[in-house]
Amino acid sequence: MHQAIIGRALNGERAALAELVRDCERVVFALVRRYAATPEDAADLAQRTFLNAFEALGRTFGGRPAEGDAPLRAWLLRIALNLAKNHARDAQRWARAPLGEVDALADPSMTPEAAARDAELKARARRAVLRLPRRQREVLTLRVDAELPFAEIAQVLGITENNAKVQFHLALKRLRALAAEEEEKR
Repeated sequence: MHQAIIGRALNGERAALAELVRDCERVVFALVRRYAATPEDAADLAQRTFLNAFEALGRTFGGRPAEGDAPLRAWLLRIALNLAKNHARDAQRWARAPLGEVDALADPSMTPEAAARDAELKARARRAVLRLPRRQREVLTLRVDAELPFAEIAQVLGITENNAKVQFHLALKRLRALAAEEEEKR
């Protein structure tokens, strides 16, 4: 499917680019959301991912469409991951004053107390994930947020499938330890 889209896009067909965005936007947004402080930042990162991809499409695939869907998707997710990591690094460098953490996907039927608990849980989870070593965080994000199989995670990150599985296992183990630490502090 992506082979045909690439060919049409390289021939200047705008509809092919829109089709590629529709096909991959959910997985790209899920991936970058883990690294972004707000849904708006994540939407910006997703948009930048597609813009960077469209600019590089001809250089990367230059008339030779990828074999199957995996290479294009892996390439696109690598762009998203690099942008997201750079964004997270820059955000740490330049601290921002939060204006209020209201998630756009919050349930309107939630009580204010439940919404506050939910926001606190999400913030704690985000902080715990950010404390993971880089490779574990990448594998966890691709597996949980992007819902990728280990084979595709391995392709995106340039590691073996077995290494991806090990890193995922280690990430879960570390997150459990961090959660236990957090509970002890309470």
